[in-house]
Amino acid sequence: MNLSGKTIKIFLAIIAFAGLFALTGQLYIAIADRKTSLPEAVIRFFGFFTIQSNILVTLCAAVILLKPASAWGRFFSRATTISALTVYIIIVGLIYNLVLRKLYHLKGLHHFDDEILHVAIPLLFVFFWIRFVPKHQLKWNIFPWLIYPIIYVICIMIRGAFVGYYPYFFLNAAKYGYPMVLLIIAGLLLIFIILSLLLVAFGEKVWW
Repeated sequence: MNLSGKTIKIFLAIIAFAGLFALTGQLYIAIADRKTSLPEAVIRFFGFFTIQSNILVTLCAAVILLKPASAWGRFFSRATTISALTVYIIIVGLIYNLVLRKLYHLKGLHHFDDEILHVAIPLLFVFFWIRFVPKHQLKWNIFPWLIYPIIYVICIMIRGAFVGYYPYFFLNAAKYGYPMVLLIIAGLLLIFIILSLLLVAFGEKVWW
């Protein structure tokens, strides 16, 4: 990826700054408004796929911008890495805006941060992927892209079985039962697969 252009650096800086600002604000709110112990509140905060995906996207933008020649810079500069992160952040935007948004009535900083994490950053990162990532490098082997979300679901389901807390209501096996939740997980995995394949297909046809 060519980082010599001013436009790409501006985009990376905006994504990194927006992510850092919103994540810091959300962490402050999670701690200040907690109804559990501090360690549990922090664990729950970092247990959201939204938070983890935004951390990865923010880290990606910051490392590419500041340390492109480092080992992490080379890793995050790969078209496959950025494309996988694009899938994750699109899922974040879709699930929140189609399923979760109606459940929350946020105000003030919480609402502002929420919009950044679920709307602004997904849109910015998708545009970044479309405009700047060399998509001709993508391959049809998308299995590595699925490792993180699969591990994520396994971890939160195991923890949920022990502590009775699930970051997302539709994964609450105690309430809905494992057959229903496993069906939902299978559906989500299918969405990940379809979206990943669509990105590769797009890369096959279009290269900016």
